Amino acid sequence: MAHTGHIIGGAHVEGGEARIEVLNPATEEVIGSVPAGTPSDVDAAVAAARAAFDGWAGTPLAERIAVARRISAGIAERRDEIAATVTAEMGSPIKFATQVHASVPVATSGGIADVLENGFAWTEEVGNSLIVREPIGVVAAITPWNYPLHQIVAKVVPALAVGCTVVLKPSEVAPLTAAIFAEIVADAGVPAGAFNLVHGTGPVVGEALAAHPGVDMVSFTGSTRAGRRVSEVAAQTVKRVALELGGKSANVVLDDADLAKAVKLGVAGCFPNGGQSCNALSRMLVPESRLAEAVELAVAAAAKYTVGDPTDDSTRIGPMVSEAQRDRVVDYIRKGIEEGAKLVAGGPERPEGLEKGFFVRPTVFAGVTPEMTIAQEEIFGPVLSILPYRDEDEAVRIANGTDYGLAGAVFGSDERALAVARRLRTGQVDVNGGRFNPNAPFGGYKQSGNGREFGRHGIEEFLETKSIQR
Repeated sequence: MAHTGHIIGGAHVEGGEARIEVLNPATEEVIGSVPAGTPSDVDAAVAAARAAFDGWAGTPLAERIAVARRISAGIAERRDEIAATVTAEMGSPIKFATQVHASVPVATSGGIADVLENGFAWTEEVGNSLIVREPIGVVAAITPWNYPLHQIVAKVVPALAVGCTVVLKPSEVAPLTAAIFAEIVADAGVPAGAFNLVHGTGPVVGEALAAHPGVDMVSFTGSTRAGRRVSEVAAQTVKRVALELGGKSANVVLDDADLAKAVKLGVAGCFPNGGQSCNALSRMLVPESRLAEAVELAVAAAAKYTVGDPTDDSTRIGPMVSEAQRDRVVDYIRKGIEEGAKLVAGGPERPEGLEKGFFVRPTVFAGVTPEMTIAQEEIFGPVLSILPYRDEDEAVRIANGTDYGLAGAVFGSDERALAVARRLRTGQVDVNGGRFNPNAPFGGYKQSGNGREFGRHGIEEFLETKSIQR
């Protein structure tokens, strides 16, 4: 059983007597605990980060790049341990945990090093002015439970690489992976105080970080509701806030698309990680004339997503991360039925043979209209809504017709699909199954947040701009 503590100023700090238990969502057993951090823990961590800032910011860039590469290598070396920990604490199937949770951060952290090593513009001349980019200072990184390492790396590695110091607050629901990351950071040669880790809840530790006058920037990933609160609290000290929030992403299938491919990849974009992904393709938009065919294909595809023990290589959907999350997803499924959507796969009942664990059936709705709750609100579970449209303009209106704008997809002939992708009010769009790019910016429009992560754009989030006139 893993009992971990804070890391403050390079020292392991046990914290007070209050602890937060970590549950395995597949077995409902306690597998570890972390301290319930307090505002005084935050004060100590911020003080350590401030004390370390000048020295770390003054470290030669080449050494900070080397540290980023050592972090990337350290994640790769501990891949299997990381994957097993993610599976245990948040329920992602081991195959997905290995291939995505524990492997993508190797690429994204290495990508940060590549960008900085290959001509990143730290200065530029504009007339008689020298424009200089400098690290913003102390960064509070507040990360979610659904991708517990991926989101940590997206914030901490670029912040450290440009010379910022960091206080990390991982989700208290899935905090154990963060302890492994802290060891990797220390082994990579990050000096004491440049990286700090404080466990705890959002209302206590998260709010204390967002409000702290010693924090120069908050980088937050989580729900839109929580993001609004971070913005409110941080505004009192006028600090920079970067937000990566919720999504209700549309997969727009055009009438000239390869329908079988579009539906198969669309389901694959909705269900992985149990649907607990902010960029999940949770709405599938198909031409009215091909609706019946698309529904049939989606039901067949969904049937292949086996639900069960996440440590089994054959499992494709593990449990929801918690009982509360399971209940939330089931409530949305019931809401869909109540509002008149046609349930064609899955449903609110517990999957057969799974008496323990927070499991949900992979669910597909047809007959969904744009105003239905399941077509407007983020469910964060394996629930797909299929919506018909009459023409391309209506498809774009439906796709853009939510409060969110994080991700999306378009399938069709290349030129038409690209044209529709340009019309979507969303931060990232995949065309005909475009591959993930670790150096491309990721972030949202509208209530999906502000700011970007990964590559050059993710680096720039952690920099201030100074103009020197001569």
